Amino acid sequence: MHFLRKPTFDFSSENSGGNLEGFYYDNKIVKAFMIATVVFGIVGMLAGLTAAIQLFWPAANLNLPYTTFGRLRPLHTNAVIFAFVGNGMFAGVYYSLPRLTKSAVFSKALSWIHFWGWQLIIVAAAVTLPLGLTSSKEYAELEWPIDIAIAVIWIVFTVNLIMTIVKRRERHMYVALWFYIATAVTIALLHVVNSLELPISWTKSYSIYAGVQDALVQWWYGHNAVAFFLTTPILGLMYYFLPKAANRPVYSYKLSIILFWSLIFIYIWAGPHHLLYTSLPDWAQSLGTVFSIMLIAPSWGGMLNGLLTLRGAWDRVRENPVLKFFVVAVTSYGMATFEGPMLSLKNVNAISHYTDWTVAHVHVGALGWNGFMIFGMLYYLVPRMWKTKIYSTKLANAHFWIATLGILFYALPMYWAGFTQSLMWKEFDADGFLAYPNFLETVTQIIPMYVMRAIGGTMYLAGTLIMVYNLMKTASSGEFVSEEYAEAPALEKNVKITGGHWHSVLERKPVLFTVLSFVAVFIGGVIEFVPTWIVDSNIPTISSVKPYTPLELEGRDIYIREGCNNCHSQMIRPFRSETERYGEYTKAGETVYDHPHLFGSKRTGPDLQRVGAKYPDSWHYNHMLEPTSMSPGSIMPAYPWLLDDEYDTEMIGKKVSAMRTLGVPYEEGFENKAEAVMLEQASEITGRLSEAGIETSEKKEIIALIAYLQRLGIDIKGHK
Repeated sequence: MHFLRKPTFDFSSENSGGNLEGFYYDNKIVKAFMIATVVFGIVGMLAGLTAAIQLFWPAANLNLPYTTFGRLRPLHTNAVIFAFVGNGMFAGVYYSLPRLTKSAVFSKALSWIHFWGWQLIIVAAAVTLPLGLTSSKEYAELEWPIDIAIAVIWIVFTVNLIMTIVKRRERHMYVALWFYIATAVTIALLHVVNSLELPISWTKSYSIYAGVQDALVQWWYGHNAVAFFLTTPILGLMYYFLPKAANRPVYSYKLSIILFWSLIFIYIWAGPHHLLYTSLPDWAQSLGTVFSIMLIAPSWGGMLNGLLTLRGAWDRVRENPVLKFFVVAVTSYGMATFEGPMLSLKNVNAISHYTDWTVAHVHVGALGWNGFMIFGMLYYLVPRMWKTKIYSTKLANAHFWIATLGILFYALPMYWAGFTQSLMWKEFDADGFLAYPNFLETVTQIIPMYVMRAIGGTMYLAGTLIMVYNLMKTASSGEFVSEEYAEAPALEKNVKITGGHWHSVLERKPVLFTVLSFVAVFIGGVIEFVPTWIVDSNIPTISSVKPYTPLELEGRDIYIREGCNNCHSQMIRPFRSETERYGEYTKAGETVYDHPHLFGSKRTGPDLQRVGAKYPDSWHYNHMLEPTSMSPGSIMPAYPWLLDDEYDTEMIGKKVSAMRTLGVPYEEGFENKAEAVMLEQASEITGRLSEAGIETSEKKEIIALIAYLQRLGIDIKGHK
């Protein structure tokens, strides 16, 4: 393994010169995670492809509550992030960890608890999200019992990881292990803080944070889930598998040190760049922008370290499909991590935010960086674990080119769509009026780009299926080695090592290294959060803003269940184009009773912050029954079940009580009369619908949803 290091230090003398100890590398756990990677990768891609088709062919929603875009979209993101990339990451970690430490993984039992626990969590997500059981927080939609399970299984993984490093036979920790450690401690912190919720049943909870505070915490988590689940562990895999595949040492050990510590310290601060021009305090927005720009240096340091590792080996890249995947993966990482900081500049973000530009940016990283690193790793591992050769290099190359073209067919139309959306939203005519006042005009304009995106996704999926066939044929031609024997001298204890680079000294102390990694990521979170929690001027209250009525609260929960926030934002930015279109810009004090926030991250439909009283109740009723009857050409799915299903009046008392616990000023004992108040307001709405010729029951879910929509924005003057 020593060839993996930059040959600046000679560590061979630091291990015992005594007898060799024998041990086994457990390939069974690696195989299990690899199979899960492939299976759930296909599931996640199919969900994404279905959602992409729904955006230009609404009939693909199937008029069923479980298959609408609003419910499939979080299923797709969770499946791809945590099932595909997550399982791929764990496969790579369980393969490389023992080989880097020259030791068997600490506990086989913990390994298998980790595996089966993680798969059960994924299955739970696959069941609950289509059922509409969601917290609505992006990349953290799962409800509280599953959140607890995630925390427990993550602790199991972390203990296994750290204890394997503690029990190692290699004194120094190679670069990949640094990134594994940072991933383990930071994801634990992110998940616990963001998932603090107040349960009211086994399937429903409310975030303890509200409005702006909730948005800040959620995007601190959301951005850093990308950083520490989709970036740092994949960098760790890059540092192991790319040099091994190229048979070259890592280009620069010193650059690795600078990259690691600067990356984990800076990344944690950048979350607020997702909230530029929102009601988040300006100082927090500026902080996010500054640290986002700083991220370019360590990110590109990682890219260059990876690509320069291939110096002298470029002839092999042309011949080796594994290296082809790795090169495009690292290049995609460089592209995405340059574009991300650029999108954090306010003048650029004013154009890109809420558009499909962000979708393109995210998928360059997901499809290129994450997907191609995992594909390359699988092509590398299967022949070695089955002691054979790849079945077909031609098929592997075909996969590479089809998937690469798929990324281009996906990303380029989305960039075009994003520019089109933003320019149309912001354009004024010669008389000073909005050139495209009807939001639907921008939607119909980009439908051809949505079609192209689906074609690109189909190509990417087709390439994956080619890989599955190729790997299955490869495995069938060999014999799987479940336990691989190895030998290494024991690590001498209580041996004082002098000299060497300061970081080499730190590498000998894994517990201290873990603590320092935690401190590095903890600092940024504390400095960002605490002022918004303890300084009242950051979120000034507005006296006219009142808590939701029981019926409105129920309607909001239905809105969240259906995933409406996946297409509609509730955050009007202080631009003339937005205030002319939607009304007065959103204030921080408007959202103090919103558990969770619903600022949104994408506008496939118009912003709804000021939709209250804009349309009669009958318009909303007909719009949910058949969107095109009110908005010809709409791509929104119909929601006929809302007209048939009844909301649960028995739960409203618990919901009101939970909200009061979270600080919403409902009077003491209001939960006892909440049902009566709810039905009284529902009766008023059904009365107005009856006047419009629509007869329905006051307990139908559509009534609660109408109550919520009609409430939005009416507490603030200037709403439209």
